[in-house]
Amino acid sequence: MRPAMAILCATAAAVLSGAAEAQVLKEFGSFHVGGRQASLSGYPVTESVFTQGAPPTRVDPNGDFEVEQMYVQYLIPEPQRARYPLLMWHGGGLTGVTWDTKPDGQPGFMQYFFRAGHPVYVSDAVERGRASWARYPEIYKTPPFFRTKKEAWEQFRIGPAYATDPARRVATPGGRFPVQAFDQFAKQFVPRWTSNDAITQRAYDALVEKVGPSVVMVHSQAGNFGFRAALNAPGTVKGLIALEPAGAPAPGPELDRLTAIPMLIVWGDNIGSEPVWVRQQPFSLAFAADLKARGGDVEVIELPKVGITGNDHMIMMDTNSDQVAGLIEDWMRRKGLLRER
Repeated sequence: MRPAMAILCATAAAVLSGAAEAQVLKEFGSFHVGGRQASLSGYPVTESVFTQGAPPTRVDPNGDFEVEQMYVQYLIPEPQRARYPLLMWHGGGLTGVTWDTKPDGQPGFMQYFFRAGHPVYVSDAVERGRASWARYPEIYKTPPFFRTKKEAWEQFRIGPAYATDPARRVATPGGRFPVQAFDQFAKQFVPRWTSNDAITQRAYDALVEKVGPSVVMVHSQAGNFGFRAALNAPGTVKGLIALEPAGAPAPGPELDRLTAIPMLIVWGDNIGSEPVWVRQQPFSLAFAADLKARGGDVEVIELPKVGITGNDHMIMMDTNSDQVAGLIEDWMRRKGLLRER
């Protein structure tokens, strides 16, 4: 640990109590990983006023830029119960805030697993949050998409009918999402680009290489990135936890590379209420069946079938998220990913 960090942690006496036992925050920090230098030339120089009352400033868009990088924040507990760091990868149109404090103010998965003794690495993928953007269309070739609140409310299975007036929104009966905090959740939405999968995969692969042996937890769009990262570094990814993954590798011989990696796939409730998940879920189920047939160690948990009901797409934000996290923690124990007490 760097001296300044040691002094800060010791002085602050940063102790968090929670899921398993008290944990001291041994170290925290952040870094960017992946990316490349891009150079632009031949674009016109303009003038712009950067702040009210200031004179116009010459703006030259030509030059060198760092692009396609990923941002990562980490929290290291003491003692550590987990054998490997836990990397948390968010879904489409979202950032690492997915795993942080929940929209209703309750602790999220990042805090839960830190308190259970896991070093946690929470990333903002390429183009998201603190990873930063790149110029469009000079570097990003397609325009960004922005998620509406209606799309999130209905597609994420929070409820069957969205309305601008919160009092008129129809929530899923028995649903676990804290609907009173939905507008707060919507503040997390960020633009996404559909043309950036390849560069995002490279950044995730670079993160796995930098951190080393680790367990990867993915959500939604990150499902494909997590499965592909395991295929690209099967000796480094020691476990993979996929929460409602949007897609999975097609069954085939390349899955032989994954047979030694324990995998857990978790699906929530009311899948049949939203067409996108009726289409998406079979991909991960077919992947799991093929991997099992090849001798792989993959477990699929459909929460309603184990008596946990009402979960939507944002499982880590639901009011019973600790119960689901405990189920995941138990799976990790059974797979030898935790140290014996």
